[in-house]
Amino acid sequence: MIRVLVAGLGNMGRSHALAYHADPAFEIVGLINRSPVDLPAELRSYPVSIDYAEALARLQPDLVSIATYSDSHADFAVAAMQAGAHVFVEKPLATTVADAARVADMAQKTGRKCVVGYILRHHPSWQRLIAEARALGGPYVFRLNLNQQSSGPTWAVHKALMKTTPPIVDCGVHYVDVMCQITDARAREVRGMGLRLSDEIAPDMYNYGHFQVLFEDGSLGWYEAGWGPMMSDTAFFVKDVVSPNGAVSIRMPESAKSDDIDTHTKTSSLRIHRNGQPDEDLNMTDEPGHQALCDLQAAFVANAIINDLDLTRHLADAVQSLAICLAADESVRTGLPVKL
Repeated sequence: MIRVLVAGLGNMGRSHALAYHADPAFEIVGLINRSPVDLPAELRSYPVSIDYAEALARLQPDLVSIATYSDSHADFAVAAMQAGAHVFVEKPLATTVADAARVADMAQKTGRKCVVGYILRHHPSWQRLIAEARALGGPYVFRLNLNQQSSGPTWAVHKALMKTTPPIVDCGVHYVDVMCQITDARAREVRGMGLRLSDEIAPDMYNYGHFQVLFEDGSLGWYEAGWGPMMSDTAFFVKDVVSPNGAVSIRMPESAKSDDIDTHTKTSSLRIHRNGQPDEDLNMTDEPGHQALCDLQAAFVANAIINDLDLTRHLADAVQSLAICLAADESVRTGLPVKL
């Protein structure tokens, strides 16, 4: 049984903890949160600490699950691996490329597993989209976005996230990771733009941004993300992959709402367009919801530890997707393209 310490009990941290609670491969030995938190009934019997370093030393877990704010990810992950634990860390892996590389280097040095929280990698519909796109052949055009018309508690969470991380980095790493899985190519240049649309965030932060990324195989991608009560719910979830031979697209119902967390992972249907052939629509309405995806991700972590999976490519993709999104942020702030 894998003894797991869960750090961070926000929306994602609670979901991961519930997955470990339900999976017989894991035993939760402790929870960590900096402030009091209202936990679901399933988690209320577990001890909650506020001091990460103290809990890590005292409990000596086999696995540390990190779902804290992004600026603590790298330090927490490195400390866990130095203490002998495997790591699951929510995306983004870090807030700088140097810190992401530091985590990857520590995983190699210690032989510990480090799984990054790219939940879409465990989603059957996204796995199918990637496979169908690769079958079409490149070069590719990627048209991806995720805007959220957030308000109330969700807007509060977004404002807290934006103390360290803009939307194009926090959300963008998911979708750039999809681009990287499809192309297998290195990125060579990133161009970004952004705008501050709210007085409720810091003067040097922006809650809307988009960027373009150019890959060495000729593929190019566009990603857009915005958070806040002012964002539009129209065309908030565009997921298209276009090649010379056709396209693969996620199609959402008109009733979908941008501030519903399940909407961010559900695909409803996939449309496969092949040149000269009738379009093929695949019904995906029975796909897993958010918690079920966290359960699948926990099962992958257990498999990686128990069966000693090689995660070298997984970590390399995580570092590259973060580098692309951070380059986009740099481009937004300088107004200049960034070479990679």
